[in-house]
Amino acid sequence: MKILYYDCFSGISGDMNLGAMIDLGVDKDYLTKELSKLNLEHEYAIKVGRDSRKGIEGTRVEVILKHNNECKHEHKHEHDHRNLKNIEEIINTSNLSQSVKKISLDIFIKVGEAEAKVHGKSLYEVHFHEVGAVDSIVDIVGAAICLDYLKVDKIMASSIELGGGFVKCAHGLIPVPAPATVEILKGIPVKSGIVPFETTTPTGAAILAANVEEFTDMKEFVIEKIGYGIGGRDTEIPNVLRVYIGKKKVKK
Repeated sequence: MKILYYDCFSGISGDMNLGAMIDLGVDKDYLTKELSKLNLEHEYAIKVGRDSRKGIEGTRVEVILKHNNECKHEHKHEHDHRNLKNIEEIINTSNLSQSVKKISLDIFIKVGEAEAKVHGKSLYEVHFHEVGAVDSIVDIVGAAICLDYLKVDKIMASSIELGGGFVKCAHGLIPVPAPATVEILKGIPVKSGIVPFETTTPTGAAILAANVEEFTDMKEFVIEKIGYGIGGRDTEIPNVLRVYIGKKKVKK
């Protein structure tokens, strides 16, 4: 049995996940080619490079919004506030495989349901703010492309570090974990407070909640590959997402 294991000792975000997947062996050219099927390339660029945190080297992925530099005035882009219907249309009208479409929409629905609950609105009323912005669309659909590419039999994860303190969002300063994050992670083992920052974002939480079959800190498999996705902030602990590909014997 081929296993993908997420070791979230420093949490998880969408960009850290993409970095970890590429570091693990997902072909970056394949990823960018598949993402181009969304027909949103006029809105973003992807930067992939090597970086390190506390001496641990891995892959850093940045999704750069083109309009941040090109049109800071006048039209601040209505696309930053897409709702679930808009996102479903972008995904369903693309040439992505049915498998990638399903994984993508499963992740988005996790976020949408959490945002709807937090804000007291229906699923299709919610504007996604940060998650509706194109960088989060790329993070989530990119995650689906990577998971489909790896073709594992089972996805597992450790308990998830949430961080601490406060984070700035569209509504102002809110406590860590953000309400949407903690809503998504109901029923999932978490830890908190290792650093006074947000270490797990709603996007990262939703990637795990929609795809992980088993959460355990026990790594009972043979490790074959290790990947590191580098986070943007340099914190007191290595701000990296570690992932493994492993093999486990299936009991007969």
